[in-house]
Amino acid sequence: MELKKLSEHIWYMPFEEERDRPNLGYVKGDKMSLAIDAGHSEGHIREFYDLLQKEGLPLPSLTVITHWHWDHTFAMHAVNGLTMANKRTNGYLLECMKKIEANGPDEFLNMYDSIRKEYEGGKEVIVVPADIVFEGDMTIDLGGCTVKLIQTKAPHTDDSTLVYVCEDKTLFVGDAACSEFTSGVKDRKLAGELAEKIRSTGAATCVEGHWQPVEKEDTLADLLH
Repeated sequence: MELKKLSEHIWYMPFEEERDRPNLGYVKGDKMSLAIDAGHSEGHIREFYDLLQKEGLPLPSLTVITHWHWDHTFAMHAVNGLTMANKRTNGYLLECMKKIEANGPDEFLNMYDSIRKEYEGGKEVIVVPADIVFEGDMTIDLGGCTVKLIQTKAPHTDDSTLVYVCEDKTLFVGDAACSEFTSGVKDRKLAGELAEKIRSTGAATCVEGHWQPVEKEDTLADLLH
């Protein structure tokens, strides 16, 4: 696996299908850096950090979560710096944490082969809530680079956050454009509302959770088909 540079301020570690690992984004400003999503496990985030350090990039001061699903969040306990999530996402994480603490991780581990592969060898499953919780939209100045966090309705889950890197005209979408988890149905009304939100950002490029970066129109076409 290699770290890929997308634009002036953005790098990312590409997704992997076998262990259902999403893209992990990285945005570097003059004052601080920010990551998008924490990854599937501590092993996942450690590989990401190794690639950043190999490129001479500082580890992120902040990690923003796009939605609560395990492949994006279950390494939050191992991140450098602080984590940020919207209030709804944080609520789901607290539910997951309490459930695993009470009943153990077996139900989670038995969900998918990709999870068992990520956690093979008896790796511990650890879930934690975010350090910083927000509602609505938020703007972060990284120093010469502005990042907007946009809470939105979406067909995949009801807790989506879009991450827009203004100077690079790049929007991290997470899995927001996918069908609903777990029904596999894509609600047309929610898809339309998300499409309008994506258009309103002015993004030229979209980075979805489990796909290569594409032009915004490609993401919209997939979302609305």
